[in-house]
Amino acid sequence: MPFATCDICDANEDKLASGALAVLPPVFAAFGARLKFSGAATTLKVFEDNALVRATLETPGNGNVLVIDGGGSRRCALVGGNLGQLAQKNGWAGIIVDGCIRDSEEVNACQIGVRALAAHPRKSTKKGVGERNVGVSIAGVRVEPGNWIYADADGVLVATTALG
Repeated sequence: MPFATCDICDANEDKLASGALAVLPPVFAAFGARLKFSGAATTLKVFEDNALVRATLETPGNGNVLVIDGGGSRRCALVGGNLGQLAQKNGWAGIIVDGCIRDSEEVNACQIGVRALAAHPRKSTKKGVGERNVGVSIAGVRVEPGNWIYADADGVLVATTALG
């Protein structure tokens, strides 16, 4: 379904006012070959550990968006080129990381959309600590599993239900 985040905001001022639609702060850089993507949210809460990120991306994405609450850490990367390729292979529409990615040239070659705070060359630990499918906070905006994510060149939206 074609969409524009600006048009979604204009058509849903009541949802913006009620909180059923939220806009992520404009702190995310765009990576991946798809600038525009949308899908239902699958959530992860991790901190400087990407073992659950890999385990999740190894499962069928079914057009969903993986939303990773990485605590805003800029000390290491939670997603890299191998995980970008895994997400593409398994049908994920995109990834939003409240943290960093690495291997940005490889990620940019993947047919997915990615938003992250920055690129960082250091890899994360792999202890498997974290939670899946829990409510998370991404740059101060609450995202629940199953919320809808809409991302394009103008920003990233979080909606409690599919819009359109």
